[in-house]
Amino acid sequence: MKIARPPRVIVALDFANPMRALGLAERLDPHDCGLKVGNELFVSAGPDPVRWMVDRGFNVFLDLKFHDIPNTVAQSCAAGTRLGVWMLNVHAAGGRAMLKAARDAVAATAAETGRTRPLLIGVTVLTSLDQMALHETGIDNDPGRHVLKLAALARDCGLDGVVCSAVEAASMRSAFGPHFALVTPGIRPAGAARDDQARIVTPEAAAEAGADYLVIGRPITGASDPVEALAAINEALGHS
Repeated sequence: MKIARPPRVIVALDFANPMRALGLAERLDPHDCGLKVGNELFVSAGPDPVRWMVDRGFNVFLDLKFHDIPNTVAQSCAAGTRLGVWMLNVHAAGGRAMLKAARDAVAATAAETGRTRPLLIGVTVLTSLDQMALHETGIDNDPGRHVLKLAALARDCGLDGVVCSAVEAASMRSAFGPHFALVTPGIRPAGAARDDQARIVTPEAAAEAGADYLVIGRPITGASDPVEALAAINEALGHS
């Protein structure tokens, strides 16, 4: 059974080996964190790990960032909804028709299967991209402005929120109000390695800026004691 209030921290299980992912998940408590399943684990192991996590009461964020023609994305979102995930995402850059098709598919499939409708979140600008990287792809907006533009499109299409850097969380919260979910990767506790993230923020700063959910991977999964690392972050967030 799902817990009533989703935890703020979502642990990113970015492992190619499903046994490593499930081994770590077995050590975690669904009351302390949600779990993110991304492309690496899903391509390696398919949907079975997702079903295992859902059955054990975890709020699962299916982070596959669908971006294709509207029908393909709609069918993919319907399949994700049938897995019982709590949240899934699509690229906001896929355009209005794609976003609306995804929204409608999630709602219809949840109603047909009697499941709670998962949150549908739009991906704006990946946290690994800075202004120079965006320019190389033909986008001349700075990351903050481009995030706001894509977030407005996601909101207008009926999505529940967006994935964005916590650097933009305060401006996003101001622009879109309290009921638009902000999911923030690129979270690094003070002193942690930046890894491949270009725009990073500490958990406390992200929460203060208005982020609803903090996606945290290597600072937890790569720690000598992941359970202790998660507990320390939750304590810093006031959730001890």
